[in-house]
Amino acid sequence: MFKLPFKLALLMLAVVSAGILWQQTQLLVLALTRIDPLPDARAMLAEERYAEAADYLSFFMNYEYVSQNSEAQSLYQEISSKRESWSYQLDKLGEGLLSGTSDETIGKVAGVATDFFVIGDIRDLAEQGVNLAQGEEVDEILVALATLGVVASTAQVASGAGTVATGGVAAPSVVGSTVVKSGLIALKTAKKLGKLPPWLGKTIVKTAKTAKQSKSLEELTGFIGDVNSLANTRGGFKLIGNAENAADLRRMAKFADAFGSHSATIYHIGGSVAVDVAQRSDKLGNETIKLATTFGQGGLKLLDDVGALKFTKFASRGTKIAYKGDFFDLLVKLLLMVPTWLLYFFVIFGAVVWIPRRMFSALGRQLYHGSQKPSKVINSPKVT
Repeated sequence: MFKLPFKLALLMLAVVSAGILWQQTQLLVLALTRIDPLPDARAMLAEERYAEAADYLSFFMNYEYVSQNSEAQSLYQEISSKRESWSYQLDKLGEGLLSGTSDETIGKVAGVATDFFVIGDIRDLAEQGVNLAQGEEVDEILVALATLGVVASTAQVASGAGTVATGGVAAPSVVGSTVVKSGLIALKTAKKLGKLPPWLGKTIVKTAKTAKQSKSLEELTGFIGDVNSLANTRGGFKLIGNAENAADLRRMAKFADAFGSHSATIYHIGGSVAVDVAQRSDKLGNETIKLATTFGQGGLKLLDDVGALKFTKFASRGTKIAYKGDFFDLLVKLLLMVPTWLLYFFVIFGAVVWIPRRMFSALGRQLYHGSQKPSKVINSPKVT
């Protein structure tokens, strides 16, 4: 029926197709490319975002393919030297004192200190008052936050006085008011950094209007804990800015709790995909999710599809290939473009052509004779 060369070609095609189907997960991993962090880190450095550049590059320095790179080592040392210089630290201290915001620890501490003791709230109210007097635009969200800050400070003082008078009975209220105050400081920082989502801004303004009369901050308690969790995480304000509602803010907080100082970097790479995958970190494992992040969003999606065990096994095999080359990468990607149904067709057809012709002839005769069997005739009674 078929010539031998044609049959051999089909057999080879069937074997290749079977191999692709068998090793499909391995091929998917090999098709992924690990992220080179140097271009992004250099871009951050050029924009003088030293803290962000340090966090981003330090995440990748945990993996040998970056930590053994001399260029990465040199760049990381350059960023670290800049951040450790006294002039840089002094600038960040001033930044925190004057504006209440900073991306470095020393500036954050200074900013929090001024806000925690009402100084910052009074400063912000005064600035907005000057804007109003000069006919300039007044930031109603910043005014609302400063107002709520004054209310929270008053609650702190009252709770503290109650604690002293009752020998500690009012201690929980002190803790509660302090948590709210910390949350308000975080929200104010987010606002100044441009990381406060619109829905949260509306909630703050609404709460401030009722709080001036009732002196209550109950409307904030639903999400203030999540805000504090994110504010206490490096890069957490970026996550606050991307939360679309209270439920999304809760997911972001869970994500930040799981990955700590690496949260901002993982989110920078994986976006909402990383947050979605992190919700299953109890099954996938934090370290596996970090490993998948070094392959970008594609790595995170593949991890979610195949599970931690398969992904780790195949990723470890893939990283042993020191250099794959453009041709190898292209070949793997082309193989993965072949539809699964077509691969199964090649496997089945490749097997069928090797079945002996006489078997088809015998099967055909069997089917033919089976269809030609005479049907039983029922004799009808004769009519007389």
